[in-house]
Amino acid sequence: MRQSRLLIPTLRDDPSDAEATSHKLMVRAGLIRQLAAGVYTLLPLGHRALRKLERIIRDEMEQAGATELLLPALHPAELWQESGRWEAYGPELMRLTDRHGRPFALGATHEEAITALVRDEAKSYRKLPLLLYQIQTKFRDELRPRFGLMRGREFLMKDAYSFDATPEGLEASYRRMYEAYTNIFTRCGLTFKAIEADSGSIGGTGTHEFVALADIGEDTVVHCAGCGHAANLELLAAKPGDRCPRCGGELLFDKGIEVGHIFKLGTVYSEPMRATFLDETGKPRPFLMGCYGIGLSRLLAAIVEQHHDDAGIIWPASVAPFDVHLVAAGARGAAQTELAEKLYGDLRRAGFDVLYDDRDERTGVKFADADLIGLPVRITVGKRAAEGIVECKPRRNDEPLELAAGRVTEWLNAFFQGGIGHG
Repeated sequence: MRQSRLLIPTLRDDPSDAEATSHKLMVRAGLIRQLAAGVYTLLPLGHRALRKLERIIRDEMEQAGATELLLPALHPAELWQESGRWEAYGPELMRLTDRHGRPFALGATHEEAITALVRDEAKSYRKLPLLLYQIQTKFRDELRPRFGLMRGREFLMKDAYSFDATPEGLEASYRRMYEAYTNIFTRCGLTFKAIEADSGSIGGTGTHEFVALADIGEDTVVHCAGCGHAANLELLAAKPGDRCPRCGGELLFDKGIEVGHIFKLGTVYSEPMRATFLDETGKPRPFLMGCYGIGLSRLLAAIVEQHHDDAGIIWPASVAPFDVHLVAAGARGAAQTELAEKLYGDLRRAGFDVLYDDRDERTGVKFADADLIGLPVRITVGKRAAEGIVECKPRRNDEPLELAAGRVTEWLNAFFQGGIGHG
């Protein structure tokens, strides 16, 4: 895609209202813009990175046996009243009334909506197990939206729900999702921990948070240097100097950002909502449920929080908005323009996503923007264009390499297949 035709409004200075590094860089690199407190527009680069995340998530959900649907964002109050959460959820639930005076909520989460669906459509144990998921906008009236996409009032979430007939079935569904989440966050290039946590307003018993380690994180992760056991601070109630209750090992403390949460709900929703199936004997029994969430908007911010330097973002290749930043630099002579255009076409035909900086800007501006945006590889067509030589530079602080233009595709294939730039 030609950069001259793409909306990428980069900035040289940090926004005055931004605290988190990811918030500063995502604004400066032209990924996001604020519309209201806690409400953000995803600009083309941010949207492309988000689609890469969705692709990874859909792939792992399919591998785990989940099927995708799309539930409404607008929920009748009756559903939340059935579960008991209309009042219990508190002021974070965005409530509204239609023209007929009927109360509704904007979906903060979708346990009620999915339970109502399965209650009506899966009447027999023969329909189980069921594992359903969606990627859907959520709305929560946060008291203090902050840190850009990390804590917003409107955000994108992947939420999945399992329905089983037996405790053993629920455990199997939970383990499949635990493994899928581990794969997802690994593929996204995150350093993370899966920790035991409190279920909070969602309810249920067994639960794990997936936490991306970062100094800006609002969660404190307590983990053992010996056995590796990890929990959040609220659950373990530990303090420096304590020993691990499992093995007596030293407890370590880190800050982290919650990017995923999985729950064994059991019958927390199925019983009050009378969601039952007929078992082998024809007796009605409540579904045993699990729910599994990933905040995609927050995940995007967490990746930037972990992958950056003083010059800008350093995207893991798996989630980068484009694979390659092709820069036509210096005096734009005929030889340079011709080589850049040819290379742009060749790379696209070879299957690479290419952002081609064809703007009429100084070379220094183009390089600064390339570092700020942080695509895995920058290819510069410059002063040796007449010789057919270009410069290839991985974003992750590697030395530039001069190559004949005809060898660039081969080099890029080796670069990406070798995993360089993915970490």
